Amino acid sequence: MPTFNYRARNRSGEAVSGSVVADSQSAAARMLDDRALVPVELTEAVERKRFVLAGGTRRISASKIGVIYEQLADLLKSGVPVLKALDVLGRQSEPAVQRVLKEVHDSVAGGDTLADAMSQHPHAFPELHVSMVRAGEAGGFIEDVLSRLSDFVSRADELRNKLIGAMVYPCVLLLALIGAMIFLMSFVVPKIRPMLQNQPDLPGVTRIVFFVSDMVTDYYAVTAVLLGALLGGVYLAVRSPGGQRFIAKAQLRAAGYGKIYTMVALCRFCRILGTLLASGIPILQALRIAKDSTGNVILSESIEAASENIRAGESLAAPLAASGLFPQAILSMVAVAEESNTLEKVLVEIADTQERRTARQIDLGVRLLEPIMLFLMAVLVGFVAIALLLPILKLSSSGFR
Repeated sequence: MPTFNYRARNRSGEAVSGSVVADSQSAAARMLDDRALVPVELTEAVERKRFVLAGGTRRISASKIGVIYEQLADLLKSGVPVLKALDVLGRQSEPAVQRVLKEVHDSVAGGDTLADAMSQHPHAFPELHVSMVRAGEAGGFIEDVLSRLSDFVSRADELRNKLIGAMVYPCVLLLALIGAMIFLMSFVVPKIRPMLQNQPDLPGVTRIVFFVSDMVTDYYAVTAVLLGALLGGVYLAVRSPGGQRFIAKAQLRAAGYGKIYTMVALCRFCRILGTLLASGIPILQALRIAKDSTGNVILSESIEAASENIRAGESLAAPLAASGLFPQAILSMVAVAEESNTLEKVLVEIADTQERRTARQIDLGVRLLEPIMLFLMAVLVGFVAIALLLPILKLSSSGFR
């Protein structure tokens, strides 16, 4: 639906401005009338093209969002009205955040709830956050919800940064390996090749190295097209429903990596579901929101099946156990929590405990990955060296005969 910008006056004659989402201009005018606003100007907003480099998508990092929630909660707890709090936060924020908070402020001033105003900026405020804020507004505990959101975002950002930091060195090694192979094939092999290619019977490994060198130096355009076509085909296959299911199964069952990936996804699901339940959101709605947080189609389907069973009056632990993806320890804790009516607290505790264990597994996996990358680099460089030395040794041995 289109968005309409308006300037209007309220019952006391004060000028207010903002935006509303409606089917038509007349529908927007009726919405203003319902809010006891007399429109002075009402125009349809022209959607501008957005560019990522210019910040057009207005995506805000998780760390900044967490700080906004924490500061907004502190201001509201201190008795500062929400409009004043948004104005204060907007003034002391960087331009990208300031623009978003300014539009949220104007929407709230125009009569929208804070959750509705946030929902107009999905690049900044995910559906999960909006749902929690809406529940907090309805229940009258918005400050507590914002505090929980701040803690949730900071923990999720900490885990994400830990994963990224752990993969920096292996990625550097991979780039070094690619660079070394390109250097060997582009400069070293072409200089040695004239001395070897006239031999009548070159070893197979040498022919392979010469072929790769030709593809890198003489036929680089063909190589680039073939690589592009291969990557495009893989991308289209992965984006298809069948490809997504194949990748989802591989992520869950891959040796070593599968267990770590599954636990990271389950920890994220438990933390989000626990936070939603603690914020007063009904369990069926919370499951609908939390199931997409796993990032895995198969896990999402198992959680969707669990929600259907809960709608039929069953417990949460039983359908999750039927999926075979949840560890028995987690299922036992969930079952006990349901009986004692402490599910939201136990889910967050599960996430805390399992995240610490998973972090140790990630550190161990990365430490094992580093020597594997070094070994792979040595094998590939050694393969090229042997491929070039074999003809030289053969030539030397034939010269001594």
